[in-house]
Amino acid sequence: MPAFNFSTTGSEVVAALPDRVIGKTFVITGASHGGLGAQTALCLALANPAEIILLGRSEEKVSPVMKDISKISPSTIVRFIRIDLMSCASVRAAAAEINASVSKIDVLINNAGIMGVKFSLTAENVESHLGANHIGHFLLTNLLVPKLEASGGGARIVNVSSAMYQLSPVIFDNYNFSDGKIYDAWIAYGQSKTANILLAVALASKLGKKGIKSYSLHPGVIQTTGLSGVEPEAWPIVGSMFESKNLELPKEKNMEQGCATTLAAALDPALDNQSGSFLSDCNPEKVLNYARDASNAEKLWTMSEEIVGEKFCY
Repeated sequence: MPAFNFSTTGSEVVAALPDRVIGKTFVITGASHGGLGAQTALCLALANPAEIILLGRSEEKVSPVMKDISKISPSTIVRFIRIDLMSCASVRAAAAEINASVSKIDVLINNAGIMGVKFSLTAENVESHLGANHIGHFLLTNLLVPKLEASGGGARIVNVSSAMYQLSPVIFDNYNFSDGKIYDAWIAYGQSKTANILLAVALASKLGKKGIKSYSLHPGVIQTTGLSGVEPEAWPIVGSMFESKNLELPKEKNMEQGCATTLAAALDPALDNQSGSFLSDCNPEKVLNYARDASNAEKLWTMSEEIVGEKFCY
């Protein structure tokens, strides 16, 4: 099997691992036309999955993707389910709809995200980056665990994180930035991306005995996705923040390269024994201590349960 790397495309990952796709059911959040989730779905369609369920806020933005999937793989069932990750009620409704319509889920890809937006709070009074990027996915994932378990071993949960997790740990004692008084959008984004990594660590630990594996990843810097809210003039700030921490800015990728690491995390059998790991350029990469610390992962889990108002014990 070919080794995957920086230049690998999503189509190449799927072409190398068609048996991991054919007949399987995939759930992807954030699948609007032109985005990374859409590209991920289109690559999966090349190997005839049984079903692809696309979650998003706007059916209008997802319907072109559904049409393209049907052209590539007419036998694949493709459906849209509305979700607003900033509302637990909406997440619960979406999860109920999925649970009622599928017998199993083989791969859940938590891809949706917002970045660099102005301060606001979710329906549960959580800062919007942390709410949309982590809390919504935390709840959705846990509500879908029975269907992941029903796949019979080997199901995977994939959290799309970012190298920008390096901008901030989870600020447990002030994740809402004093209700916006000391808000920094990039610190907020970094915090939410660290949470994505810690969730994968926690899920790997808690769900391993059920045969469910979990991964997080940096897809690469992809300027063409139109990720919500980022102003072009904000990018130099990111560069200086990385510089001040002596960190290397990630290199840019095109859209096809950008979904490759997501697909490697979803499919690559070489990662079977590395559940909980963080991937970059399709391969495991060591992360900063605060993003792999088991006690931080547990603390985040407990905090997330309190926010969503439900305990999940495995």
